[in-house]
Amino acid sequence: MDAEFFSPIPKWMASGIVELYADEVEALRLVDYEGLSQEEAAESMKISRGTVWRLLQSGRKKIVAMLVEHKQLKVIMR
Repeated sequence: MDAEFFSPIPKWMASGIVELYADEVEALRLVDYEGLSQEEAAESMKISRGTVWRLLQSGRKKIVAMLVEHKQLKVIMR
């Protein structure tokens, strides 16, 4: 399993790790970066719009936790 780490502070100062998964990254990329609607992203990912919504909520919360709680973000690309 490939993974990359990102952190707003030096690794040794981080207070923990938040794991962001490939499906969350893809939903964030399609909606927040590419500008697709949740429905369009769902069609592209071949999942329901509700699942896209849950992936976006989860992914956004993890990214904010990294920034606010000074954690490392581990992006897991399967």
